[in-house]
Amino acid sequence: MTAKVANHHAHDAAGKQSPASHDGHGHGIAANADRRYLVIALALIVGFMILEVAVAVVSGSLALLSDAGHMLTDAGAIAASLWAMNLAARPARGIWTFGFKRAEILSAAANGVTLLVISALVAAEAIHRILEPPPVSGGPVLIVAILGVLVNLVAVWVLAKANRASLNVEGSFQHILTDLFGFIATAIAGLVVLTTGFARADAIASLIVVALMLHAAWGLLRDSGRILLEAAPEGVDLDQIREHLLETEHVRDVHDLHVWTVTSDLPALSAHVVLDEECFYDGHAPRILDELQTCLTGHFDVEHSTFQLEPSGHAVHEAGTH
Repeated sequence: MTAKVANHHAHDAAGKQSPASHDGHGHGIAANADRRYLVIALALIVGFMILEVAVAVVSGSLALLSDAGHMLTDAGAIAASLWAMNLAARPARGIWTFGFKRAEILSAAANGVTLLVISALVAAEAIHRILEPPPVSGGPVLIVAILGVLVNLVAVWVLAKANRASLNVEGSFQHILTDLFGFIATAIAGLVVLTTGFARADAIASLIVVALMLHAAWGLLRDSGRILLEAAPEGVDLDQIREHLLETEHVRDVHDLHVWTVTSDLPALSAHVVLDEECFYDGHAPRILDELQTCLTGHFDVEHSTFQLEPSGHAVHEAGTH
């Protein structure tokens, strides 16, 4: 005899949490506000990128051109984030039992990959220019870099208002943030070239931008990889969860315990829970289910759970338990 009971938190047909939810948590909160912030940042980045490419070509600055290339990936990242946000808002239907919520994680992973590709291209060209430095006009580089710092400061300020618990939004934020630091490095390089004539400063600034790109890429790929490979959320101790569940009265064993993340800020858990035999005859099982779910929400903030309640003898019918 086995009882399977799932806690869905009263999701309605549109795939959104209904008012019946009592916990006050909202996954993917302020999606409309996040969309507005992303659109504003996209407009700022695209407008300035066009100016930067023109000045980079005239001045011969690789640092400006690398920043422009990074800004192109910024624009692509933000556009992909907006697209993924729209996909993630679609309701679950048919074979897509979770809807398209993972689209946001795929977008974050794509942001990490583009940062890796651009950083490799810029690094190769920067090394070449360190060995054979071409002439660079320091004045235009300095002016555009200062403007770039201002534009990116505004873009960072706008995106900082968004819900950065979303890995999708965080990916766009990291793109813009590395651009900001990159422009600061470029401005310093422009000042060095202008005052000393040291042309290699431009390529050295490009390598600093590369290092920032690699750092941001690693963070995005690490976090999105954990979700895509369905690892337990960071900071979640499975042994501790099992220990808490076992403290519930009448619970004899917990196995096949799985904890994963559907999308940013949406952890889920499933487990087989072995109960005393009499619980299935005296009506005790539903009360134990409530206690198990209260344990999860109270101690571990896991609100989406599925438990299979089973008597001890059921184990002989299960293959591959762990």
